Amino acid sequence: MSKSKDLRKAAVTYQKEGHTYDEPAKVFGVVKSTVHRWIKQYEETGDLSNKPLKRGFKKIDPEKLKVYVSEHPDDTQEEVATVFCCYPQAISEAYKRLGITRKKDVML
Repeated sequence: MSKSKDLRKAAVTYQKEGHTYDEPAKVFGVVKSTVHRWIKQYEETGDLSNKPLKRGFKKIDPEKLKVYVSEHPDDTQEEVATVFCCYPQAISEAYKRLGITRKKDVML
């Protein structure tokens, strides 16, 4: 969980007043490397805001999966998993995220 911007600013200010990295770490309840990272961020950008999270897909590109499913509607999850080099459970979870239902009609 990230610390507030005010606490970060206070820790950086405390260290800049002549204290070692250990002292603000103890006073503000963080580790020394965190104080060092905050100071570096403040010196480089002049800001102590939280960095935005960078999230993305790892193996299963949602757009590619949608295209593949539309082009191959009869493939099972196991077949799709082999194409995307992952486990069938990962395909199942991707289907849930994208709202894709994969009910099959039973042909007799």
